[in-house]
Amino acid sequence: MIYTPIDTSFYKAPVLELAQNLLGHYIVHEQPDGILAARIVETEAYRGPEDQAAHSFGNRRTKRTDIMFGAAGSVYTYRMHTHTLVNVVGGPIDTPHAILIRAVEPIEGLEQMRENRGVQLKMHDWTNGPGKLTKAMGITMDYYGHHWSKKPLFIAEGAGVGKIVVGPRVGIGNSGEAVHYPWRFYEKDNPFVSKYRA
Repeated sequence: MIYTPIDTSFYKAPVLELAQNLLGHYIVHEQPDGILAARIVETEAYRGPEDQAAHSFGNRRTKRTDIMFGAAGSVYTYRMHTHTLVNVVGGPIDTPHAILIRAVEPIEGLEQMRENRGVQLKMHDWTNGPGKLTKAMGITMDYYGHHWSKKPLFIAEGAGVGKIVVGPRVGIGNSGEAVHYPWRFYEKDNPFVSKYRA
């Protein structure tokens, strides 16, 4: 399959809209040994200044969150425990919104993803979580500040999405009212969607 990066204008949508628009599109990682590609099936939106669950709540600007204040479509990577998590920056410059890619469905480069994640795992366990998918696809902290419209790591036009389910986000228990915001979006009945936990 030939993958073409989506134009930068795609990322200019409001963050809640963009989080849904990303579903069904492909994350593509071109590597020397071949292409790794996966379809986005689950996202979570974070609305910076007013969202207590966001790293940039109250316009908090640190070395970690700096890229969130940059151009829409930038790559925001951060570490959680031993995992790298990857986000799409949204919103105008200096409005630190972001969308966490929570789960993807493997499409191409399956053998490499299997090796990256561990040969003993079943396929649906390769990418059904934000730390799992980055390991499967070889996405590291080195991509912090990269742009999703540029190779070798980019988002490409997908083939559409089924019914979208909307619900509260995962694992943000100490976030006040933000715990209940319905800002998680995923494709109904897709086996690669992460398991919900409060």
